[in-house]
Amino acid sequence: MKFPNRAKAPDIATLELSSAAFIPGGSIPAKHTCDGKNSSPPLAVKSFPPATKCLALITDDPDAPGGTWVHWVAWNIPVTHHLKENECHGIEGMNDFRQSGYGGPCPPSGTHHYHFKVYALDDLLDIPTSAGKPELEKAMNGHIIGFGEIIGLYKRS
Repeated sequence: MKFPNRAKAPDIATLELSSAAFIPGGSIPAKHTCDGKNSSPPLAVKSFPPATKCLALITDDPDAPGGTWVHWVAWNIPVTHHLKENECHGIEGMNDFRQSGYGGPCPPSGTHHYHFKVYALDDLLDIPTSAGKPELEKAMNGHIIGFGEIIGLYKRS
């Protein structure tokens, strides 16, 4: 999903997204990857629009050799300022590892960019747990009222 241009969609608020595990554009610690515990990093979210009913999350790697690789999709996450390490209180869908939940960075070669994207939604979503990124993006269409992103890097030793 190409995120709507803010000039064309001024009603989409900017969410402030950060992580205690890495700085924007910095290295993701190995414990959050296939080389470590494969635990999802903690995320902090600020500046929700008042109408936010839930959050959704997509983590993907556009540098993957076969095209963008999806590491995590989740929706109906309660509105919270902190997504704790290795916890998600929403519904986790299918990633490109064909598993539910978080699958950490595991690039075959080189340094890859991992995009952690959080969406504020004005309604809960009714999609099956077998849903992946395409189904989530389709369901979110018309319900996104806020967006934030943080990018972390990872290269295997």
